[in-house]
Amino acid sequence: MAAIRPGGKEPGVWALPKGIIGAGEKPEETALREVAEETGVEARLVGKLGDVRYVYTWAGERVFKVVSFYLLRYSRGRLGDLPPATAHEVAETRWLPLGDAPRLLAYKGERDMAEKALASLSEAAL
Repeated sequence: MAAIRPGGKEPGVWALPKGIIGAGEKPEETALREVAEETGVEARLVGKLGDVRYVYTWAGERVFKVVSFYLLRYSRGRLGDLPPATAHEVAETRWLPLGDAPRLLAYKGERDMAEKALASLSEAAL
């Protein structure tokens, strides 16, 4: 699994690539673009894993957010070869064993998505 340590986060804080849907872009296209921008690798879509919903406060305002996650399969590229325009967003990239992702990812919703990816891949192997 390609994981990132977002810029400004402590070492060991692993997360999944994600970002804002661009104008005229489909969510699946956003997932592919964000993975390329934040990891340096290109991938192909396998399928949607699910959505994570959460609330946070920004400048005194409550923000409700929905993040959609997709299972992707590596196609090509080198992990860490980030485009200069987005390299500042990511402090580190690393391949992590997918089986360890539910333990290593910093955020509960992302750990849940890793569990779904493992289940999906296990079902596909049957």
